[in-house]
Amino acid sequence: MVQCTPTNTSFLILALNYSSVCVFLLYSVNYGEGFNLRRDVYMRMATLVKSLNEDEPWLLVLPPWGRIYHWQSKDIKHQNKIPWSLFFDVASLKRFVPVVEFHEFLAMSKEPVIEEVYYLQNYKDWKEWEEKMEFKPCNNENHYYWKNVETGFWESWFFGYEDRVYAKKFQCVSYMGHAGFMKPFLLKNTTARSVMIERAETALHDRFGDTSYWEARRSMVFAKELRDIGDEFRAKYLDSNDDTDNTVLDEDWTKMKRKHGEAKGGPYLAVHLRRKDFLRTNHNVPSLKHAAKQIKHLMDKHDLSKLFVATDAPKEEFESFSEFLEEFEVFAFRPNAEVKKQYKEGGLAIIDQWICAHARFFIGTQESTFSFRIQEEREILGFDTKMTFNRLCDDEEEMDCEQPSKWTIEY
Repeated sequence: MVQCTPTNTSFLILALNYSSVCVFLLYSVNYGEGFNLRRDVYMRMATLVKSLNEDEPWLLVLPPWGRIYHWQSKDIKHQNKIPWSLFFDVASLKRFVPVVEFHEFLAMSKEPVIEEVYYLQNYKDWKEWEEKMEFKPCNNENHYYWKNVETGFWESWFFGYEDRVYAKKFQCVSYMGHAGFMKPFLLKNTTARSVMIERAETALHDRFGDTSYWEARRSMVFAKELRDIGDEFRAKYLDSNDDTDNTVLDEDWTKMKRKHGEAKGGPYLAVHLRRKDFLRTNHNVPSLKHAAKQIKHLMDKHDLSKLFVATDAPKEEFESFSEFLEEFEVFAFRPNAEVKKQYKEGGLAIIDQWICAHARFFIGTQESTFSFRIQEEREILGFDTKMTFNRLCDDEEEMDCEQPSKWTIEY
């Protein structure tokens, strides 16, 4: 198998050779999807490319971050064309599958063109689920692609590079299936050197939770700079460090083997308290008072006096929530202007998740992918499931709602 991932030192020398040998797979996600769902879609595409590489060399192109609906802070400018290296350790990603950043793809390409774009859409009418894909007329003409009548090429936003990139071919595809279902089509029905899957969230995980899933997830190591900021906060305010918490992370994830219960965690409880749009779209979000009542019970139960809160709540709501817990020390990560400017909202979210991932006990918000990503991180670090897979009960459920940590799997 040809190795497609160029190293930093050999990139310019080998770029032309790689572009003539490897096939680039690009993908994009619906604008309305959040940061943590996009991380999940990456895993689906990475697993697909890993499978493709069993037959021929493919490179996964990492879509630049930007234009995410939830990134609305007015004091953070230029949240566009953000490379993955700002948020993740790209060298760790490459230990699972060959990847390049989008700007590297442009440098490696002979011209700024994506040869084929396939826009995944749902079937208009279907009664039973079955894996299938068909070329169909577009369900919605407002698919953010338009044909330039003068050049004959297709134009779009292309991650903020709309003035530099175009596509030669565009087709809508009605799709129902797992990501791996695309493999035969990509291997046999296209001879393009660059193929883009638009609306990649339409394709499902091949096998959610299997070995390949966890390898992809474990490879998504956060950028060291963000981990360092979180570690500094833990040490300064939460009496937490990796040595005493039993959460030492091996920089090579392939060598890190942890069992449930090996991680102890810092002497604090962490909660992800989702607010804002969740108050409208999710009926399982508790009131601030009821959430505080549950937190107080857990703090007393686990003999903890410090609480870390990750939340999108406005300042006034956070202060009200803290007042309900005045007998405890309540902390939240409040970055200075320099950190905000440098790491954007995606980086700040990762710092929050990193701090939550190291708590003695974690409780999240039901159906939140932000909470779920924290729980996965704790799985990787080796926390007991009972200290990890917990969710806040809504007001009608009082304090005795069903907890994922008590679920059992039957085979």
